[in-house]
Amino acid sequence: MSPAPQRHEPTGEWDNLDAQQLQDKLKSSPDGLSQSEALRRLMQYGNNEIAEKQTNQFLKFLTYFWGPIPWMIEAAVVLSAVAQHWPDFTIILLLLLANAVIGFWEEHQAGNAIAALKAKLAMKAQVKRDGQWTTVESRELVPGDVVHVRLGDIVPADARLLDGDPLQVDQSALTGESLPVKRQSGEAIMSGSIIRRGEIDAMVYATGANTFFGKTAELVQAAQSVSHFQQAVLKIGNYLILLALALVSVILIVALLRGDPLLTTLQFALVLTVAAIPVAMPTVLSVTMAVGARLLTKKGAIVTRLAAIEELAGVDVLCSDKTGTLTQNKLTLGDPFSVDSSSVDAGPELVIFNAALASRADNKDPIDRAVLDALPKDQSLEDYQLVHFQPFDPVHKRTEATVRGLDGLEFKVTKGAPQVILALSANGAQVKAAVESAISGFAARGFRSLGVARMDAQQEWQFLGVLPLFDPPREEAKETIATAFQMGVKVKMVTGDQLPIALETAAHLRRLAQRLALQGVGRPVSLV
Repeated sequence: MSPAPQRHEPTGEWDNLDAQQLQDKLKSSPDGLSQSEALRRLMQYGNNEIAEKQTNQFLKFLTYFWGPIPWMIEAAVVLSAVAQHWPDFTIILLLLLANAVIGFWEEHQAGNAIAALKAKLAMKAQVKRDGQWTTVESRELVPGDVVHVRLGDIVPADARLLDGDPLQVDQSALTGESLPVKRQSGEAIMSGSIIRRGEIDAMVYATGANTFFGKTAELVQAAQSVSHFQQAVLKIGNYLILLALALVSVILIVALLRGDPLLTTLQFALVLTVAAIPVAMPTVLSVTMAVGARLLTKKGAIVTRLAAIEELAGVDVLCSDKTGTLTQNKLTLGDPFSVDSSSVDAGPELVIFNAALASRADNKDPIDRAVLDALPKDQSLEDYQLVHFQPFDPVHKRTEATVRGLDGLEFKVTKGAPQVILALSANGAQVKAAVESAISGFAARGFRSLGVARMDAQQEWQFLGVLPLFDPPREEAKETIATAFQMGVKVKMVTGDQLPIALETAAHLRRLAQRLALQGVGRPVSLV
C-alpha cells in the first residue's frame, strides 16, 4: 500500500524564493528530473489531481434505508412480519426497495457519466525527464518537474517561469479577470490558467491539492449542506414519527389496561403505523425526480443528485460567474474613436482597417483576433502585402507592420498602448486632449483602449484613433436572464474583474434582458 501523499509548504511561501533558491529547495534544475526520481516523488506527493472521496457503493446503497421515513416504513415491515400480514409485508418492502434502487441507480449513472467525461478530458503535459522532452499525463507531474507551456495550453500545475520571453496568461477561471495578464521569468503561473501568447519552460513547485486551484476545490468539496427539499421531507417524517409513536403508545397502554391479546394489539399498531406512514411518498418522489433527470440528460445536463432538481426549482436568487458564463471570455471591438484634425482624415472604419494591417492572424493573439474579426466584410487585406511585422513586446508596447499597398508603395502602421502611440505621432499634441478624453470615457465603462497610427508620405506617424476592447455578453445569457426575471428570480453577477468592467457588463445585460422580457421572451433555458 502506497504512503499517503505528503503536504508541502503552502503556495505563498514559494513566492518569496528567487530562481536559485527555488531550484535548491526542490532539488531540481532547468534540465528537469530523472525518471526514477520522478517516480519516487510521485509516491511521496501523490498524483497531480484533486483527490475525490471514494464512497463504498454498498454503504451508499444502505444510506437510502436511513432516515425518518425509511425508519417508519421499516417498522411497518417488521410489524407486518410479526403479525404475519404477508401481502402488506410484500407491498411495503417492495416500495422501500424501489425507492432505494431508483435513487441509487440514478446517482450511480450520473457518477459514471462524470467519470467518463473526466477520462475524455484528461490533459497531457510536455515534461523534461532524463534530459529529454516527453509527453505524460498531467496527473503524473511532481514538484521539481520542468514543463514546457505554449499558446493554448492549460497550465497543468503551479509553476515558476524559467528564462524566456514573457507570456500572456488567461487567469479568468481563477480570478474572473477577462483580460490576460503578463507573466515574466521568475513569476508564477497557476494551475488551470491558459496560455494566450508565448511559450516558455517552467518549474513545477506545487501539484494536486497543494496548488492554488486545488486549495479552492478542497474548500468547495468540504462545504456540505442539506437541501430545502430534504429539509421539508425530514420535517414531515419527524412529525409523522412523533404522531405514530404517540398513537401507538396510547394503543399499547389501553391494550395492557384492558388485557387484550398481544397479537391483536400488534395488528392495531400495524394498521395505525401503515396509515400514518406515506409509504409510497419516497418512491413517488424518486420516480418523479428520475424522470426529470432523464429529461435534463437529453439536454446535455448531468444531474449528480436527484434532490438538486427540486432545489433548483426553488431558487429565488441566482448568482452567476461573469467571465465565460455571462460573457464570451473573448475580446471584442467596440465603437472606435477617430481623431478629427487637419493633418489626418480618419473615420472609424479606417481606424479598424489600419489596426488590422498591424495584426497577424497566425499569431492567435486575442487582441489581433478581435481587430481582424471587426474588419468590415467589404474591406479585404488580400491586396496588401506584409513586408515586415514586429510583434508586441513589453518594452515597446506596440505592434508595427511594414505593408506594400495597391500602388506598390510601402508604408507603416502600428497599434498599441495609446500613450506610446501618441508619443510617436507628429499630430500627438493636437489630438492629445481628445484622445485622453476618449480613453477616460472607455475606462469608465471598463473598456481597454488601443491606439492606432499610420506613417504618412513625409515619414511621420499620424495618430488615427482609439479602439475599445471588451468581453461581450453571451447571446444565450440575455434570454436566460430575461427568463429569470419573468420567473421572479433575482440575478446576481459574481466576478473578480475590475469594478467598471463589472458595472458596464451588468448594465448592458440588464438592458438587453429587460428589452427581451418586454417582448415576451420567456423560452425556458437550461441553468443546470
